[in-house]
Amino acid sequence: MEILVIGAGMMGRAITFDLLNHSNFKNITLADKNKETIESAKQFLDTDKINFQEMDVDNKKEVATFFKKNDIIISAIPYFYNYFLTQTSIKNNVHFLDLGGNNRVVEKQRSLFTDAKDNDVTVIHDCGLAPGLTSVLTSEIVDNLDHVDSIKIRVGGLPQKPQPPLNYMVVFSPHGLFNEYLEDAIVLDNGRIVTKKSMTEIENIQFPEPFGKLEAFITSGGCSTIPHTLKDKIDYLDYKTIRYPGHCEKFKELLDLNSQIIPSREELISKLYRYVPTEGKDVVLIKILISGMKENEKVDFEYEIIDYYDEKNNITAMMRTTGYPVSIIAQMIQQGNISIRGVFGNEEIVPPKLFIKELEKRNIRLEKKG
Repeated sequence: MEILVIGAGMMGRAITFDLLNHSNFKNITLADKNKETIESAKQFLDTDKINFQEMDVDNKKEVATFFKKNDIIISAIPYFYNYFLTQTSIKNNVHFLDLGGNNRVVEKQRSLFTDAKDNDVTVIHDCGLAPGLTSVLTSEIVDNLDHVDSIKIRVGGLPQKPQPPLNYMVVFSPHGLFNEYLEDAIVLDNGRIVTKKSMTEIENIQFPEPFGKLEAFITSGGCSTIPHTLKDKIDYLDYKTIRYPGHCEKFKELLDLNSQIIPSREELISKLYRYVPTEGKDVVLIKILISGMKENEKVDFEYEIIDYYDEKNNITAMMRTTGYPVSIIAQMIQQGNISIRGVFGNEEIVPPKLFIKELEKRNIRLEKKG
């Protein structure tokens, strides 16, 4: 089989790196419309085993030509392209995976379920970190409990050495970041799917030193389709983003100050780059708080992942925990471990035990506490 990764930025490079080191695809192509980005990716990956190509995703004919030459497509570009790319994949009988990032786009993708099934295509949206990795873990939790009272997902990508005033660094697409902060969040509450304002309900959350006490607050997108697909199996589910203490309040002030003078999100993104660093060593923190019943006994426990910047390969923790999961899932399709056709979220189709084993091979380790 042949595979195409669209987008040669940080996440596209991580995906391609993992495919290069763990898969046996006949051909791996990494495409981007920007020549400088492609040249930078060539230097980063430093191999002649990858086919680097220029491709303009806004050119529909060019996109279709590329898709026809491949068996699996992975999108590592902003979420607003995902519906078009899903349509193009289905029309050309090609499997499609993306990193997600927007509930409305996902809803449109899922409306294509019958088309995908009829064309023998598997589409899996939201295959990154959260949703993605955390969605598979949620599925694993549901599989192993007799009843789930609550699942509280907490995730954050943070600089190891925070710098004021925001104590943050750009670790993934700022389009996704502002989507998380500005769009309403979905929460599952006793069978009801409700919306909540993002950047609300700040709570304290504890991690081992050197991190200690951090904050977590409601953000959009992290639950994705889980409140719909698992609403009969989980009483309560929510998602919050982890940050260093004080970040939420300060970032809200920044948004409020600029709400009247910044006419577009693009300009707000441009301004973000002036406030926070874009390079440095990062860490990804994941904590999932679980409460439920097992064999007629009440159980409460946590899942925790702490993943650090890979100094040997110069790959950020966010690249590892976002890019590697989608690469793993693509390999599952190639190997026949995923063979159902249609449009799915990770929690519906990815085999959790195998997925967790593959994460461990990449030294992304899940620890159970309690």
